[in-house]
Amino acid sequence: MKSAQYWIKQLKLQPHPEGGYFNETYRCQESMTAGNLPERFTQDHCFSTAIYYLLEAPDFSAFHRIKQDELWHFYTGNSALTIHVISQAGNYHNLQLGNEPSTNQAFQQMVKAGDWFAASVNESNGFALVGCTVAPGFEFADFEIAQESQLFELCPEQQTLIKSLSKNP
Repeated sequence: MKSAQYWIKQLKLQPHPEGGYFNETYRCQESMTAGNLPERFTQDHCFSTAIYYLLEAPDFSAFHRIKQDELWHFYTGNSALTIHVISQAGNYHNLQLGNEPSTNQAFQQMVKAGDWFAASVNESNGFALVGCTVAPGFEFADFEIAQESQLFELCPEQQTLIKSLSKNP
């Protein structure tokens, strides 16, 4: 199996502000005006975007949210990922992204628009190369890193998890 460093180099991945590495692989050339999108969008957006995303333990993807649904796709690695989700109503659940359907992993998982989410590699020395597709297309203006205090109020029973997967106390 290829290493995380192999994929970072081959796919020209760069550090992502939430943790891990990424490279945008697709940005649709057609766009929609903000007036044709739901009110939560304040600028024009292309129809769709896609990225490669690599996460290697012990790094993690910090709790964040975006204004669109985000579809995650598993490609390769020596570990599955857990996507930790805190819904807008304050309910926690997790999604298993990987290649072992017999253990409730799926090749694709979806996080709903506006839900807070983070990701961690399941194996302590593992990595996972995945992809993320967003429609309408991703813009950094749609991206918000969580403050721990925000999530403590929303989901107080998950404080230990929130602390372990946050970058902003």
